[in-house]
Amino acid sequence: MPRAIISPSVLASDFGQLTAECKRMIKGGAEWLHMDVMDGHFVPNITMGAPVLSCVYKGVPGIFMDCHMMVAQPENWVNDIADAGGSLYCFHIEATTDAVSLINAIHGRNMKAGVAISPDTPSSAITDEIGAAADMLLVMTVYPGRGGQKFLERCVPKVAELRARFPEKDIEVDGGVGPKTIDICAEAGSNVIVAGTAIFGAPSPEDVIASLKATITTAQTKFSK
Repeated sequence: MPRAIISPSVLASDFGQLTAECKRMIKGGAEWLHMDVMDGHFVPNITMGAPVLSCVYKGVPGIFMDCHMMVAQPENWVNDIADAGGSLYCFHIEATTDAVSLINAIHGRNMKAGVAISPDTPSSAITDEIGAAADMLLVMTVYPGRGGQKFLERCVPKVAELRARFPEKDIEVDGGVGPKTIDICAEAGSNVIVAGTAIFGAPSPEDVIASLKATITTAQTKFSK
């Protein structure tokens, strides 16, 4: 079972202090920073792109940018994100017709490859071939496109289905996750947690990060038996 990783969602940060906000999260114990890239096509919202990521990468040495690509034609942005310092490129299965070739292109630029599924997409959309090629699988527990939505518990069984099929993969959950919803995600087998407001809005982000991480680690004991 892969180790617990907390990836604070930068979408919930103060964009006017973006570099400082990322440093604050890393100081608080975050290993990854979740960067939501939206293009106004795959989802109706527009957030940040490669130029912003590049600035963050230069300002925060060693940052691991977990880039969630909510974009149409994700094939077109691999080089830009790699050049900007992206560490992991996670695309939506719904946005491509050749996931394996895209994973290979991502690996060719020395990034980890992630595959995301939206709430209405079954876990079976991630075939054995795709799952084996990817480094991370992302189960969305809100509809992609904007922060602050309510957690969709009906998506959690997909985490358990994927964990059963891919016991050694990083499995990420994103959307409405915080101290009140972490248990069900961890018990289903998620080891990478994206949380936005729950961390950035907390008086003590380091305490929230530590608590989320501890919950995952505790839940993992049942998988190792």
